[in-house]
Amino acid sequence: MRRLRLPRLAYNWISSIGIAIALVIILLMTFLYVIDLFASETNPYLGIFLYMALPPILIFGLLLIPIGMIGQWLRFRKSGELAYPSWPYIDLNNRSHRNATLIFFSGTFLFLIISAVGSYKAYHFTESVTFCGTTCHKIMKPEHTAYQNSPHARVACVACHVGPGADWFAKSKLSGLYQVYATLLNKYPSPIPTPIASLRPARETCEQCHWPKKFFGAQQRLFKHYMYDKDNTYWPINVLVNTGGGGPGSGEESGIHWHTFISNRIEYIARDQERLDIPWIRATNLKTGRITIYQNIEDPLSEEEIAAAAPRVLDCMDCHNRPSHIYNSPDNAINTAIYAGWISALLPEIKRISVEAMAIEYEDEAAARQGIANYIGDFYLKEYPDIHDEKPELINQAILATQDQFTQNIFPEMKVRWEEYPNNIGHFESPGCFRCHFGSHTSADGVSISKDCNACHIIFAQGSGDRASFSSSPEGLAFVHPEDIDDAWQEIGCFECHSGTQP
Repeated sequence: MRRLRLPRLAYNWISSIGIAIALVIILLMTFLYVIDLFASETNPYLGIFLYMALPPILIFGLLLIPIGMIGQWLRFRKSGELAYPSWPYIDLNNRSHRNATLIFFSGTFLFLIISAVGSYKAYHFTESVTFCGTTCHKIMKPEHTAYQNSPHARVACVACHVGPGADWFAKSKLSGLYQVYATLLNKYPSPIPTPIASLRPARETCEQCHWPKKFFGAQQRLFKHYMYDKDNTYWPINVLVNTGGGGPGSGEESGIHWHTFISNRIEYIARDQERLDIPWIRATNLKTGRITIYQNIEDPLSEEEIAAAAPRVLDCMDCHNRPSHIYNSPDNAINTAIYAGWISALLPEIKRISVEAMAIEYEDEAAARQGIANYIGDFYLKEYPDIHDEKPELINQAILATQDQFTQNIFPEMKVRWEEYPNNIGHFESPGCFRCHFGSHTSADGVSISKDCNACHIIFAQGSGDRASFSSSPEGLAFVHPEDIDDAWQEIGCFECHSGTQP
């Protein structure tokens, strides 16, 4: 039996190392691919290792083979040990050359197959939620956790952050190179600043699913509130949100989605990076061409500031700025926990004490869990010792639920809290709609942007118990504040009192 021989040039330590590396990597990639193929759960680090880390090592090993052969050929020519022609040649009549040629073409074919499969898998892996959310665990933990509890939990990250088309795919990968650099050298900010400057226009992403001309009318919305009194009084507000939208042939052009460019174009100038202070607005009627400019008469922009600014065209993200990464305030989170039954409203003052425990700034998640348990447990031990002894299971359940709400909404390691990421939908805990609809934005002819509550929503039920009220009229109910603050709520914004941690 003849022994397999390769050209003499291949017998050098550089080529030998290259052959060894290539064989080991091929076997390792095959083994890991089989594991990945049959694994019940996707491991992000397996994908990174298999489709991103190993292929470059394989290519490096393969390159060492010809590099070593060329080096050996140069040494033979220089020493005169063997007579080699000026250029390397292939003689298929030579058995070692035939073996080398067969190995080369077979290896090339195998390499192309592995490269094709690997490139395809690597592309899809880098587009996956697993890659986006868990690769950089510390940095992306807040976004990934909030995303999993959001209305878009079944929509892949890239559907919004990249969208269809090769141009934005290329831009996202180039942007990703800097993100890799920032992660490796620990140069990323905490928390991550928003809004994202390089985000693709919302009309090219959101409207792949949400078509304003077809999404119109009104939607019922129940706002669930529990008061900070001893009895945790339930105070729901049931409203009909005038979404509006529509267009010629499909519905009336009105309501909140009047802003969505069906027949209007809204532009604005913001003073701050977060786009919370909007003193200047320009509304263009696309049918008539009429342009109306509104200024905040309490704090207008100067002509120089207007000339130096670049107005932003309002799109979906200016109102729906937290569609997938929602960080609820303690007030909102505990309201949900009580309504869902995770926290018993039978525990006196549980709304207040849970919110206070959740709002404390902790060093890390472990400290938060311990701190919340101590805060709630010590409160009932001191203030309600009978309940502490008689209902320990309800107290423990409340502690666990508060800890769970904390870990889903607050992330000390990245300094992520609800104050850092205000939600522009509504106007309860952040300016939101009141950035423009506070009654102070007025045009040159004296017309102000509406502050009428019924322009956006109609209340048809509010309150509970003896104070519950209902209405079936188109005008709905006048808002009633659960606490007696006279007419103060009409003069100031809700967000000026409601910070997410207090009534």
